[in-house]
Amino acid sequence: PGAQLLVTTINAVTQRVPTPFRIRESVRQLKPGMEIGHDGLIPLLRRQGYVRADTAVDAGDFAVRGSIFDIVPSGLGAGLRLDFFSDVLETLRLFDPSTQRTTGTVDSHLLLPAGETLLDEDTIKRFRGRYRETFGAKATEDPLYQAISDGRRMAGMEHWLPLFEDQLATLFHHLGGHDLVVIDSAAAVGAQKRFDEIADYHAARSEGAERAPGSYRPLEPSALYLSAEEWTAQVTAWPVHKADPFAQPEGGSVIDFGFSSARDFAPERARGDNAYEAAARHLHTVAKAGRKAIIAAYTEGSRSRIASILGEAAPPAPATAESWQEALSLAAKGRPAALVLPIETGFSNAKIELVSEQDLLGDRLVRRKKRKMDADAFLAELSALTPGDLIVHMEHGIGRYEGLQSISVGNSPHDCVMLTYAGGDKLYIPVENLDMLSRYGNADEAMPLDRLGGEAWQKRRARLKERIREIASELMKTAAERALRQAPVMQPEGSPYDQFAEGFPWNETEDQERAIEDVLADLGEGKPMDRLVCGDVGFGKTEVALRAAFVAAMSGHQVAVVAPTTLLARQHFSCFSERFAGFPLKVGRLSRLVPDKEAKATRDALADGTMDIVIGTHAILSKSVKFKRLGLVVVDEEQRFGVAQKEKLKALRTDVHVLTLTATPIPRTLQMAMSGLRELSTIQTPPVDRLAVRTYVMEWDDMVMREALLREHDRGGQSFIVVTRIADMAEVEDWLYKHVPEIKAIAAHGQMGAGEVEERMSAFYEGRYEVLLSTT
Repeated sequence: PGAQLLVTTINAVTQRVPTPFRIRESVRQLKPGMEIGHDGLIPLLRRQGYVRADTAVDAGDFAVRGSIFDIVPSGLGAGLRLDFFSDVLETLRLFDPSTQRTTGTVDSHLLLPAGETLLDEDTIKRFRGRYRETFGAKATEDPLYQAISDGRRMAGMEHWLPLFEDQLATLFHHLGGHDLVVIDSAAAVGAQKRFDEIADYHAARSEGAERAPGSYRPLEPSALYLSAEEWTAQVTAWPVHKADPFAQPEGGSVIDFGFSSARDFAPERARGDNAYEAAARHLHTVAKAGRKAIIAAYTEGSRSRIASILGEAAPPAPATAESWQEALSLAAKGRPAALVLPIETGFSNAKIELVSEQDLLGDRLVRRKKRKMDADAFLAELSALTPGDLIVHMEHGIGRYEGLQSISVGNSPHDCVMLTYAGGDKLYIPVENLDMLSRYGNADEAMPLDRLGGEAWQKRRARLKERIREIASELMKTAAERALRQAPVMQPEGSPYDQFAEGFPWNETEDQERAIEDVLADLGEGKPMDRLVCGDVGFGKTEVALRAAFVAAMSGHQVAVVAPTTLLARQHFSCFSERFAGFPLKVGRLSRLVPDKEAKATRDALADGTMDIVIGTHAILSKSVKFKRLGLVVVDEEQRFGVAQKEKLKALRTDVHVLTLTATPIPRTLQMAMSGLRELSTIQTPPVDRLAVRTYVMEWDDMVMREALLREHDRGGQSFIVVTRIADMAEVEDWLYKHVPEIKAIAAHGQMGAGEVEERMSAFYEGRYEVLLSTT
């Protein structure tokens, strides 16, 4: 059977789509033994909307390598690898698009179209005629018309879907005869808002088409979307149930499931009380009342920490369960149970009280678990390689990548990387031996290739080994000097540290956990730490600094956090103050924007030891700032400090721990880290649900700009508009006020005073404005 549950949105359900018959007609069953061949499969894939690429990585890609077809179908969650013998399909295998490694086999696969619009002779002919009929003969010069006429797909062609099809349907037509439709209580309001948006977009597009013919020729909304009347008729034609989160009067048509929200410990957090103690008491009260008390954590690590802290607050600790059934069984015995269950908010009914980690600690943003890479991690780079790129083989030197090839070994296919060397020699490397390969750093195509069996590569390796010996000697000398120096030993205190770690509103990634473990190990060695944590913006470097600062401060030592700008210092102060709330630690700040009275109080507190953590700019490095027991210095974005400030930072690296955070380390700092003179931790895992950056080059389009800005505004985000000249800013600012009055914008440029720029940037950072208009 197909999908039993369809969850959709107002936007999707009000849009017209191909008919069920058209969808069934366009799918193709693939199974071993069928005869189709290249001549049949390639046109089929193109017709279904798949795009040929050198390597199949994204959904909708397909690649051809000899007798092997790689396809990444929509919705499969993996790639499909087809192996042919002549025109006969021999095997169907699954592969991971990110590594190109085969992961399994399948008996058959139902190949679905990659998009709604199918391109074949009939649909192209139908589109051409209707486009001319709708928009006139001059429309034949439009890029869209010309692309479709040539059989080329074009981004956004789905906007003209009615011109390709004789008949369209809606998602309702794809439901079975006895299906049940459940509608959210806010669906009616959402539908009306969508209809208003469609009307506004069409009016704006029509106006734009009149001013600039050929730029975008919109169809009538009724051709592509349901009207309000059609929406009502479609909905009332089905057995409809309305889901309402609020209590309703009892009656024959009302079904009350008896669920309510679980206990939320936000009041305790807001007052600064111990939410763990309140949660522990609450769970035991629930258990004593004869109901099942369960705590749900996001990860095994957080389950262990939460159970431990709850057990200390009110013994006994919750029992550990590995499944929902086991949790119910344990909780039935009168003792709270803890399990891993990725649920945001808990629930309560007559028999069960489930408290989630978010109920206990506040909003937690779940990060998708990073896919583990094995020893053949080089395979992940194959998706970025193109034939002709330079590759280094550990034994044979520099060769040129020619792609993946399947060769027969012992009458079975084997995937290999093919490299060519000087003289046209070829080398095939089995995928299990790819740890012998690395990508050559210089993209110079004129780089001479090594010769298989030649001596040039071996001589270069010998010279490099000699240089490595010299570097090793320097490292040994540096390590010996470091071993003689002493620094405070700092160890995390069990329960307080676990409680602080639980305040992190994300699940730690593997890279973050590794960096934190590295830093904590350094702090506990009794030797001065000098570690560089390198990661992109937003990848979680600050959390590493927060953990280190907590351990240092709770060990009785002071912490200095140095940032290159007052804005960054303000961000850190806000973050540190929020995270350290509820702990017996005092956080202060120092920068030119801090009032003199507050700055003097901070300096005095640092001198007498009553201030635990200070955050600021290079003002911290001034002679007037004295520390009583400085133990840790955190330097953020060291490359943005001046020469004099860097010299002062070096002076701090004598007998205290130093942690440097950076997204773009200066060459010397990176060289020291890579050579071992400084310890290095890297954080490469992106933020939660981070999407790939997509760049579009296009003419200014009022509608596209307005929609993009409003989408970001509606999701609670902010936008930058960057112009090349200050003289152009006034025109763009006027456009914003006229076309997007719903948002608040502020401008900043280099001709303003430093104080004014900082004030405007701070206002944008604090969320008082949704758009920042600035120069490069």
